Amino acid sequence: MSLRSRFALAFAAVGAVVAVTVGALSYLAASDSVFAEVDRTLRSTTVALTRGMEKRQEQTPADPAGRSPGAQDPGSRTPAPFPGLDLPAPGGEAAPQPVLQAVARDGTPVRLSGPLAKLPVSDAARALAASGEAGQSDTTEIDAGGHSYRLLTTALGESRGALQVAVQVDQTRQVLAGMARQIAAASLAVMLVAAAAGRLLAGRVTRRLARLAEVAEEVSTDGRVTHDATEPVGGRDEVGRLSASISRMLGRMVAARAAQERLVHDAAHELRTPLTSLLANATVLHRVTELSPDSRDRLLDDVQHETRELGHLVDELVELALAGGREETEESVDLAEVARRAARRVYRRTGRLVHVDADDSVVRGRPQGLERAVGNLLENAAKFDADGDEPIEVHIRRGAVTVHDRGPGIEADDTRRVFDRFYRADSARGLPGSGLGLAIVHDVAETHGGSVSAGTRPGGGAAVGFTVSPSRLLPTSRPPTEAAAAD
Repeated sequence: MSLRSRFALAFAAVGAVVAVTVGALSYLAASDSVFAEVDRTLRSTTVALTRGMEKRQEQTPADPAGRSPGAQDPGSRTPAPFPGLDLPAPGGEAAPQPVLQAVARDGTPVRLSGPLAKLPVSDAARALAASGEAGQSDTTEIDAGGHSYRLLTTALGESRGALQVAVQVDQTRQVLAGMARQIAAASLAVMLVAAAAGRLLAGRVTRRLARLAEVAEEVSTDGRVTHDATEPVGGRDEVGRLSASISRMLGRMVAARAAQERLVHDAAHELRTPLTSLLANATVLHRVTELSPDSRDRLLDDVQHETRELGHLVDELVELALAGGREETEESVDLAEVARRAARRVYRRTGRLVHVDADDSVVRGRPQGLERAVGNLLENAAKFDADGDEPIEVHIRRGAVTVHDRGPGIEADDTRRVFDRFYRADSARGLPGSGLGLAIVHDVAETHGGSVSAGTRPGGGAAVGFTVSPSRLLPTSRPPTEAAAAD
């Protein structure tokens, strides 16, 4: 069952419970009110009948048989004082008149008035007539003459018997039955409306989740999506925020999958060249005894060179693969100090001096990543300016790091591609390296909300660098410095 259907059923169940509860309470309240009015009428009739009997008793002595005074006189029927308020009963006949009956202390019924010959006398009625206290009563419902009656039996006290007053309640029962049907219909309508509203609301809530589920299924299946997984999802509620977060997460997953595939494809292409060379040299090594000493030395040197290049490429690939997923704590980083450490390391490796011209830039970032990026820029400059005598220059201004060398420079067509993975300009074909150093610089800059740049240095050479986001600059009072790396 779908989530939308579950929402609809839940709303329908809640609506049904509420409607049935409210309907049942309304029906009980209406029924109690109606029968309370019927009982009030019965009591009023009993009081009026008792007073009339008391007046007659003053004029007529008690019957030696013990029957109630006035039992021989059924009384006369008087018209209702407000006949216009009496609704006709079903079939068009007049509203039924109450049934009046006296019960002697020995339980003998005496009809006083009404459409019935007599009312049934129960054990409770006989007990009230024989020994009940004055005003003690019992109310019950009976069936007589094909109709339902509500019967009130009231004791007269002092063993004088009891009076019974009954009124027909068929029409009342019909009204209550009609009310029950209306309440049931209203409850059903409320349930259906609640189900429809729940389905509509669930559709609006789950529509965004359904779209995200489709995207997630596509990503989990083949890592690709047929539509934009990062498309904004409307709504500021919990579902909207969850949908937006999942959309961003899926977007990053898709981008990471695409970058992974691109990295694997490029790595396979770059690894193919040294592996092919090593395979060829290994084939020649089978005939090493047939080679001259010079040829054998050149072959071994070539194997060593290719092995070193292959190891360097593997190191760069590992570094690049881990750069995006490494969780490095961000902290305050002094870019000048980072540049000095990188300069000393480059000096130990290449023997080239590096001048650091830095301002007071202190940023919030990842120290190892920033040092790696500056080191790659310096090593790249030392590689392209291997024969130069002038120091390599590092300029740091307001979070922007630029490395200047005096090498062959960068062609205008290559400035946009030097940061691509494995890209090597024509001037770098014969130089060692994997083409991943500047790609790592690009990733570090992107991680810190910055950008990369490559261009020509005034006077010859290249100027390559990166920036961090201005929002990462931290306040500091340290003045600009200039230093040279030393062993």
